[in-house]
Amino acid sequence: MSVELVPQRLPDDDLPEEKRLPLWDHVGEFRDRLIHCAIALFATTACGYFLRFRLWDLAQRPLRLVAPELVSPFSYTDLAEPFISMMRLSFWTSVFVVSPYLFYQVWAFVRPALRERERRMAVIFTAATSVCFVAGAVFAYFVAFPVLANVLLGEAVQAGLRPNLKPTEYLNLFLCIVVGTGIAFEAPVLFYFLARFRLVTARAMIRYWRESAVAILAASAFLTPGDLIATTIMFGGVLLGLYFLSTAVVWLVERSLPASEI
Repeated sequence: MSVELVPQRLPDDDLPEEKRLPLWDHVGEFRDRLIHCAIALFATTACGYFLRFRLWDLAQRPLRLVAPELVSPFSYTDLAEPFISMMRLSFWTSVFVVSPYLFYQVWAFVRPALRERERRMAVIFTAATSVCFVAGAVFAYFVAFPVLANVLLGEAVQAGLRPNLKPTEYLNLFLCIVVGTGIAFEAPVLFYFLARFRLVTARAMIRYWRESAVAILAASAFLTPGDLIATTIMFGGVLLGLYFLSTAVVWLVERSLPASEI
């Protein structure tokens, strides 16, 4: 007596919409999306260069807010330094302008690995990543960088030094703080995907929050210049707040997953 085996039908949510692509097709898709991002960045950088002097005024504003007595604190010794500085500033401005498009390209690349109901979240993902990145940059521009500049200028005044800053070195610090804080604010989005792929759990994050706090404070002390503990505590507090916010995001993701997937 033969028994006919009927293949079990997967839920509609688990059925792929398209066949798996070979490795080289994924590499080709990644290349195409990189080209699209490069074209968008090139076009917006070219437009930003026409506004370079206005952008430079905006970049100096946090410094002038904490030290309005500095009339002209910048000087240069390399003939090409002003041009290179303006180009760098134009490029990073374009990154902020086209960040929603860049985040959408990232989403479109990872989209085939997600379930159907998750694929419909393109608008939510693009908006969330863009808002987090811009929020971090705004926080750095109006709060973090002025506080840091005030600390560093205070050290110079106490040492009896007169500021004679180089545009390149000023932009290095300014862009590091602004862009780095914007990236740090992407932590909740990153932990969302880690939770979706079951690489991290809210219980583990809560259990090891003390160890994480020590690591965060150590990283803050290493990344923030100056010897005032208040600066380290401020940046560490921001990162620790992002850690607990990410823990809440992971907890919400776990609640939304079916019991068989947890």
